[in-house]
Amino acid sequence: MWSRLGLVEERVRRAVALRIAVDPDPDDPYRGQFLTPEAVARVLDPPFDPALPALAPAAPPPDSPLGVLAARFSLAPWDLDLLLVALAPDLDARFERLYGYLNDDLTRRRPTVGLALELCGLTGVPAARFRLTHAAPLVAGGLIEVTEPERPPLSRVLVVPDRVTAHLLGDSSPDPLLTEVLRRAPEDPAVDPAELDRAVAAAGHGHVHLRANGGDAEGLAAASLRAGGLHALPLDPAALGHHAGSVTTLARAVAREARLAGAGVLLGPLEELPDRPDERARVLRTFCGELRGIPLFTYGTSGWEPAWAADTPVTLAVAAPSPDRQAARWRHALESEGPGRWGAPDTAALARSVAAHRLGAAQLRRAAGAAVRTAALDARAVSPDDLRAAVRAQNGAGLARLARRVEPAVGWEDLVLPDATHRQLRELAVRARHRDQVLGRWGMRPGGGRGRGVIALFAGPSGTGKTMSAEVVAADLGMDLYVVDLSTVVDKYVGETEKNLERIFTEAAAVNAVLLFDEADAIFGKRAEVKDAHDRHANIESAYLLQRMESFDGIAVLTTNLRANLDEAFTRRLDVIADFPVPDATQRLALWERCLGERLPRAEDLDLRFCADRFELAGGSIRACAVTAAYSAAESGTPLTMVQLVTAVAQEYRKLGRLVLEGEFGPYLARVAHV
Repeated sequence: MWSRLGLVEERVRRAVALRIAVDPDPDDPYRGQFLTPEAVARVLDPPFDPALPALAPAAPPPDSPLGVLAARFSLAPWDLDLLLVALAPDLDARFERLYGYLNDDLTRRRPTVGLALELCGLTGVPAARFRLTHAAPLVAGGLIEVTEPERPPLSRVLVVPDRVTAHLLGDSSPDPLLTEVLRRAPEDPAVDPAELDRAVAAAGHGHVHLRANGGDAEGLAAASLRAGGLHALPLDPAALGHHAGSVTTLARAVAREARLAGAGVLLGPLEELPDRPDERARVLRTFCGELRGIPLFTYGTSGWEPAWAADTPVTLAVAAPSPDRQAARWRHALESEGPGRWGAPDTAALARSVAAHRLGAAQLRRAAGAAVRTAALDARAVSPDDLRAAVRAQNGAGLARLARRVEPAVGWEDLVLPDATHRQLRELAVRARHRDQVLGRWGMRPGGGRGRGVIALFAGPSGTGKTMSAEVVAADLGMDLYVVDLSTVVDKYVGETEKNLERIFTEAAAVNAVLLFDEADAIFGKRAEVKDAHDRHANIESAYLLQRMESFDGIAVLTTNLRANLDEAFTRRLDVIADFPVPDATQRLALWERCLGERLPRAEDLDLRFCADRFELAGGSIRACAVTAAYSAAESGTPLTMVQLVTAVAQEYRKLGRLVLEGEFGPYLARVAHV
């Protein structure tokens, strides 16, 4: 580049010499501010032709910086000379004053279009002027900006952007304009070789859209670019939405950066682009247009819409990774966060602990980093609990605005249920943990637009542990529990309930959480015979739910006290049905023990066997009795007595509308009769 710039300097010297030779008054202090009659005559009838002879520029070596630039931007040798003429003031300050002299205006210290053509010996070549139009490679590629559009074409000034100058000087830092929209390129150490080969082949056709069916589309796109010898330039779609007003400027800067760096562009997930369809289409149309000819990978969970670009891309599906590949990803992410100073973690066990979670490459890296930092605070290796907490932290706040978030604080040992119910709950956890493998890679639920969700029904009387069981399942999966608040769902206006439910289902499918519809029969009720408009709209609501559950990709639990009230069509769509009966005496004894706990002081006369045998209460009622009795003990300042506990039971009976009978309370009836 410097040797070629020397040729530009030689041309400038010759041009200055020609000017001086025909300048009758070189010491005129008002040069360029007015024209004398003599100067006008010289312009109209120059004493000789001042034009420099045309160059016969040779192409630079292909492996040189200028040669690489010419190949990436499709530049002709003339283009390189014009670029260097415009670049000269940024590399050597002497050219500013010399260009001012040659422009006959010392305030204009950059070359004009006319001066650049003159220095390259192209003044008499009409086609050369078209090398600086908006469609020419130099200008369209962003290597040169033609400023001052209000002036005549030959008087417009040529400017080389700072990013181009820095690149030619060896600086690989991206354009500062892109700081907010670029993110770190992902790595996928366990990409499927067959998927990689298909993606590399598709990239040769230009634009490729990857539809993620549980797989890491971003990692596959980055790996395919690297396999093709290109860098990856990943864009943050959420940040693009914040700069919607300057999307054209950003798209051109991205295109120039991709060509300068020899990179392909990654854009996704497309679901994070602006929600408005017209705005999303505008962003994609702009980027697809500006990036034409540059390898472009877009990705997301949905297909490509024709309105998003003039050309339809090649679409490839990205399947969910196998357990071994997912474990390899976790191993790579954890190891990349730094050496394990407190012992190498068991990455296989860690991967199994979050097997039910669906994470993109960026989410997986962030979760691994958070888990490593959490463990480092206690100077220990990463544990499954650290990783589960870090994964839960990746959930967005969208679902929290529509449902109540519950962080699980109970486990399997806290449940007191029949063996059959325990098995059904375990089956639900197994289905949630291995759904991608069974429903995705093995294709056990083909056709019909069915999703990969897992839906369970917990049926039984109030207080039998349905909600708590959902919390236990969420804890076993390392997920949060989101309880749908029916007050935010049901709306008196026609169609609004369905819209609210759609928002909940959409958000729930995008986060790693268990969705709980408590008292589900309120919205999943039976369809009735249509007698008026209310019946018709109620049936439409139920029909919508039936269809939406088919395509749901998350984990949902429905609870009901009256299973008979649910529409029979829902039963076919349920993966697990768990019955929660009223506990028997043995289970009630275990519930009394667990609800009272070990820290509450107990009097010697406390007889929990009597309570378990005599009082037929569900777990929720037993817990309420235990809490009421504990308050009585705290007020009296003594250990919990049998009278205090039986009194609490009597209060619960009256709350439930049940009679306080001697057959149940026995010798304690007289003590609680006044309650």
